[in-house]
Amino acid sequence: MTPDITVLDIVAFLWFLACWAGFTLIQDHMLGGRMVVNQHLKKARRHWMERMLERDNRIMDSQLVGHTMQSCTFFASTNMLVLAGLVGAFGAVENAHKLVGTLSFTVQTTREFFELKMLLLVAIFTFGFFKFTWALRQYNYCCALIGSAPLPPVPAEEKTAMADSIAAAMTLAVKALNGGMRAYYFAMAALAWMLGPWFFMVSTAAVIVVLTRRQGFSETEKVIRVQVDALERRNQP
Repeated sequence: MTPDITVLDIVAFLWFLACWAGFTLIQDHMLGGRMVVNQHLKKARRHWMERMLERDNRIMDSQLVGHTMQSCTFFASTNMLVLAGLVGAFGAVENAHKLVGTLSFTVQTTREFFELKMLLLVAIFTFGFFKFTWALRQYNYCCALIGSAPLPPVPAEEKTAMADSIAAAMTLAVKALNGGMRAYYFAMAALAWMLGPWFFMVSTAAVIVVLTRRQGFSETEKVIRVQVDALERRNQP
């Protein structure tokens, strides 16, 4: 441990990990009954797959999945560029440390502590890269499920079961994609550690507030909720 790491730095780092892990756990695993964007879209995907099983021509469905796969590829490629830049910065870490240290709004740290902060960013973007590539693989699995789906007419019970399974597979892919995109947000919070532990903690809390608002209290959530509620009413006997 470098000598200039304070107790507050350790608390800030633990706060960062707890916020990221806690938010992911709540959003992806514990909000099954809470109406937020992710839960609305789970229902929307099920309705989508039901309509897909009623169509002879599924070009539109394949195009929609392909569009999301392109997004995964874009983010994974961007992640690699960011990682290459961060790893390359270690080759000139002395200059980077001096440059950051001369800024009036950053805290003065030893080179070793500066390198640890850089390593945190490397770890975050590496995590994001694995998430994006896993999402891309899962979308490939979804393509296989959609391509193997029988043509209409499909019996009602069989259609419901298939729609549920394909939608569930797609939801798993979306969770991985969301996990990768979340890494970008928390990387911005980790960057604030250069300004000091208090800025690090405040930035982490700000990221949680932003993500929570977008999930449950934004205009987008309201629009999606209205559409999904209408779809649910149409399926009621």
